[in-house]
This record gives sequence, structure tokens and C-alpha cells, in this order.
Amino acid sequence: MMESKAVIGEADMLQTMQQDALRLAGKALDLFDVTESTEIASFMKKGTEEFDQSYGPGWQCIVGTDFGSFETHHRGCFIHFSIGSLMILLFRATSAPEVDTTAFIAMESVEV
Repeated sequence: MMESKAVIGEADMLQTMQQDALRLAGKALDLFDVTESTEIASFMKKGTEEFDQSYGPGWQCIVGTDFGSFETHHRGCFIHFSIGSLMILLFRATSAPEVDTTAFIAMESVEV
């Protein structure tokens, strides 16, 4: 099983969720070659229906050998790990809080 070779870089999730993520990655790597990062990410995204049902909706997955990211995630819903040279980022996305537009005051433009 490939997931036994996983190295967790960062995780902000319960141990059981981490094991579920590693198991899901292992399933993906049983089906796809490590060079097929888009297919792996797609499989894991579709497979996150398990995560959606168990841990709430909005899970996202990024897979590759060289990528950067800057995302917002729900607290307790983030893992970044590697299996060999393949990096996998799985997180539950969150949006910014709603902005109360009634709190803004109209400002006139200022001439310079």
C-alpha cells in the first residue's frame, strides 16, 4: 500500500481524518501512475464525497510534484503530505465571512 509510505508535512485535522486521506490517496495511486497528477486529484476530489458525508462539504484537492498554494481552509480540515516525489494537498475550503455592506459610508471622490 502506497499510503504507508506517506510523509505528512502539515496537518490540521484529526488522526482519523488523516488516515482517511492517506487511504484515499493510496486508492488513487493503485489506479493511476504518479505522473498522472490531474487524474489523481480528480479521483481524490470525487472520492472526497466520503469526506463531504463524514466531515462536511467543500473539500478540494491539489496534486503535483511542484506547486505553491495559498488557501483558506476550515479549522481542522487540512493535510499536506507526500508519497515519494508526489505532493498532495487536501483541504475543506471556506469563504470569507459575509461583508455587511450597510456598514460602509459613501465617500465622494477626491480631486488631486
